Amino acid sequence: MKIQFLGAASEVTGSRHSVEVMLSGKPRRFMVDYGMFQGGRKATNKNLEPLPFAPKDLDFVVLTHAHIDHSGLLPRLCAQGFSGSIYCTNATFELLKILLLDSAYLQRADVERAERKKKAGKWHGEMPVALYSREEVEMTLTQFESLEYGQSVEIAPGVQLEFRNAGHILGSAIAVMDIAEDGREKKRCVFSGDIGMKGKVLMPDPDLIRKADVVVVESTYGDRLHRSLQDTEDELVEVIASTMTAHGNVVMPAFAVGRTQEILFLLIDLVRRGRLPHLSIWVDSPMATAATHLTQHFFAQLDGQSQTTFEWYKNNPDAVDLRFIADVEESKALNKLKGGAIIISASGMCDAGRIVHHLASNLPRSQNAIVITGFQAYGSLGRRLVDRVQKVRLFGEEVPVKASIHTIGGLSAHADQAGLLDWLRGFEKAPSTVFVVHGEPESSSVLAECIRDELHWSNVIIPERLHTYQC
Repeated sequence: MKIQFLGAASEVTGSRHSVEVMLSGKPRRFMVDYGMFQGGRKATNKNLEPLPFAPKDLDFVVLTHAHIDHSGLLPRLCAQGFSGSIYCTNATFELLKILLLDSAYLQRADVERAERKKKAGKWHGEMPVALYSREEVEMTLTQFESLEYGQSVEIAPGVQLEFRNAGHILGSAIAVMDIAEDGREKKRCVFSGDIGMKGKVLMPDPDLIRKADVVVVESTYGDRLHRSLQDTEDELVEVIASTMTAHGNVVMPAFAVGRTQEILFLLIDLVRRGRLPHLSIWVDSPMATAATHLTQHFFAQLDGQSQTTFEWYKNNPDAVDLRFIADVEESKALNKLKGGAIIISASGMCDAGRIVHHLASNLPRSQNAIVITGFQAYGSLGRRLVDRVQKVRLFGEEVPVKASIHTIGGLSAHADQAGLLDWLRGFEKAPSTVFVVHGEPESSSVLAECIRDELHWSNVIIPERLHTYQC
């Protein structure tokens, strides 16, 4: 068995793992995830790179979850000739109908906006690129096959697949694959996808897997510990209360799928428990609105506390003034609000979508607060804000950063170092090989060292992008 890491190797985005095995006398190749690189022009260049093999030679794709850094280039792959099945959970497939279409729309909108500004002489820098169209997304959606958690299916001769709950976002899965190669003993390969935090809002704890020969584990926060949920709540309450007292707005960039729903449930729960007063919340993301309705549809997959909070809100709808913004004119009207609003909008790394407009309106005012709730990749606008830049360029113009910037890491959908080690301790004995992926160099390096020192597992590898490893 050979695994080639085409992305998320010493970086967080672009998860793409190519696996080559010998089955029934011939080599077969499949992918686990096929995500988009995110974070500036370098990411765009990687998204445009050709594969080291023909897409038509892929037999199938296994998708761990719907986030764009794991799924976002699937339409491009299919348009380039891949015609096999794409396996995912039922909830992931439903989310992809929203995310991939939205991704195509945003790409086209960015290109058209840049073209208009260039024509008017107001565009500076390189032009954005549309990686695929709405029509290509619709064709891709016909290639999916959905599985339930715990359903074991033979997806190729000698390849058995089972999805287990990763506790990251709705539908997120750990891919457990039993592979019987010609002339070799069966091997179990476990791809973690993104592992969620134990005890977090909305999602259940990640499932533990007992046995594996090869493990590919994420390391987004492999070098740090998150703040406790109690500390996170305290900080969030303080930021919101002080900003409302100053008659400012709280702007929260949030991934439309997962993070937005978690924040909503947390804010409503803080009101339910009397920690916050009546709130006026605007969710300005059509995709987040659709994902929130979908979360309600998969109500049984939520954790018990979130189910209780949701039932309370249904019985007390006036406790929170919650509005979902539909059209562009309503979104623009939000920029006239000078205080008292909590605006949740996508994208989570601030690089596209309606959040950019809200930042352009709210960053210049010192009474406002920007609350960063998720990981911000190198090169992204969100990362520059976290790094305390004095000004940013938005829509071709310089915007001063006068609003306060708050990073609240305890809301992360990813397990921290302790959570990842706890998940790995679920294996009854050391896998023969562990690959540490989906983390910036420091995060991956620290987690790999912890695995060696604390778990006493010897063969721990931080793979290099485009390199192939024999397992």
